[in-house]
Amino acid sequence: MYTTGVESWSAVITQSLQNLWLGFTDFLPNLIGALIIIIVGLIVSSALGTLVQKIFDGLKLNKFLNTIGLTTYFEKAGLKLNGSAFLGRLTYWFLVIAFLLAASDTLGLYAFSGFLSQVLAYVPNVIVAVLVMLAAVVVANFLRQLIKASVKGAGFNSSNFLGSLTWWAVVIFGFFAALHQLNIAREVIDTLITGFIAMLAIAGGLAFGLGGKEYASHLIGKLRENTENRG
Repeated sequence: MYTTGVESWSAVITQSLQNLWLGFTDFLPNLIGALIIIIVGLIVSSALGTLVQKIFDGLKLNKFLNTIGLTTYFEKAGLKLNGSAFLGRLTYWFLVIAFLLAASDTLGLYAFSGFLSQVLAYVPNVIVAVLVMLAAVVVANFLRQLIKASVKGAGFNSSNFLGSLTWWAVVIFGFFAALHQLNIAREVIDTLITGFIAMLAIAGGLAFGLGGKEYASHLIGKLRENTENRG
């Protein structure tokens, strides 16, 4: 009877080990396939990331960023801006995540695959936000030069102040738009943008009301005189 009990336990242990081995042999091809996918992915990602960086180096992207004045502001903040390297690394990590997604699907790690899918879906938002900020800086520099030239042409002495004010207004607006694209506290950003526009409108109204009141009265008086003379 004792021997029968030992044999029963031995059979259970043997069956468990056999099931474990069968499960491992079934999982082993998927594991090897996932490792191959990851290794190939790292090689391809590194090659394409380097290629993208060299392409934008050939297009003189860093020189363009320096021309529009973006590099200067990063240097003032103690940061070195390298647009070509940024796009190259962005391409590299995008492809790495894509290959990791394929490997996790191979291993059946569907929860991890869902997370990686969300990360890949978020990358276009980062690209659009970068383009928004780049466009904001380009437009801000153009408007600053335009405002400075116009104010100087009109004979006023506040051209630098108005030009800088215009630059900061456009860049801050672009920054809020970029944060909105990144879905970072979207409700707060909407409120800030609304408040920023309202602030500009109120400031403009107060400036006209306080500084341009006499000139506005003069214009209204001249209009009234012309109307009475015609009557």
